[in-house]
Amino acid sequence: MPRLTTNPDGADLKDLMLSFETQHERSDELIAAKPLNDCYGFLRSNTSAKTVKGKPNDIRVWRILLSQEAIYENLVNAVLSFDPDRVAQVTKKALDLGEDPVKIIDQGLTKALRIVGKKFEDGEFFIMHLVAAAEPVQRVIKDLLEPEILRRKVQRKTLGKIVLGTVAGDIHDIGKNIVGAMWFAAGFEIYDLGKDVPTEQFVNKATEVNANIVGASALLSTSLPMQKEIVKATVTAGFRDRVKLMFGGAPVTDEWAKEIGGDGYAEDAVEAVKVAKRLLGIEA
Repeated sequence: MPRLTTNPDGADLKDLMLSFETQHERSDELIAAKPLNDCYGFLRSNTSAKTVKGKPNDIRVWRILLSQEAIYENLVNAVLSFDPDRVAQVTKKALDLGEDPVKIIDQGLTKALRIVGKKFEDGEFFIMHLVAAAEPVQRVIKDLLEPEILRRKVQRKTLGKIVLGTVAGDIHDIGKNIVGAMWFAAGFEIYDLGKDVPTEQFVNKATEVNANIVGASALLSTSLPMQKEIVKATVTAGFRDRVKLMFGGAPVTDEWAKEIGGDGYAEDAVEAVKVAKRLLGIEA
């Protein structure tokens, strides 16, 4: 083990490490044998916040105690706790420990969303669980991880690009947000235009980013005609044959999607992932 320095408060970090080892079975990966909370509790009671954010050698101690596997496991558990503050705290801690923001997304946050999606599909979870998991994940990605990804100039491998939004005249977006989160968790790059989106904005964005799929949600029966307008607009713009159109929302049916010339319909967010993959020829 490399020599460890003394923290600013005078407590020897090497002694802290040895003390931890005397209380828990010694192994190459201490965390594998003991709950993560044991490590957090021990360090909180024996070190200051100054130590945690201190010198590289201080962080090395955390690295020994909190293996990468444990860091990502903690991210998954945070999302499954449905506690937004915990999700933000654990995500920030992973960044402080030097973890790759793309890995935080792929191996932690979106892994948890896929678990939630599977439990929803199996009938163990309900819509409220999808919402409670998706919202804090979307928030930390936007507030913490996307800025770090831009700063580091790294890229996330994706299955394809999807432009998403709620059609003009409709301000409902909960279902749309859940679908976007599940698509993102599956590995797609999402361009979320928000709600009450004009038809031309769908078309312009899809053209700009060379989207593989356009997903348009309508939660009001009065806004259904706007989905048909999107189909017409892609034909007029000359790229209908280059993009797949998916439609969803409470009043939408598979028959309606086919009638207006769409390519796919999904009843819920989990099904939306399967349909998107099928449309692009991606194995489920």
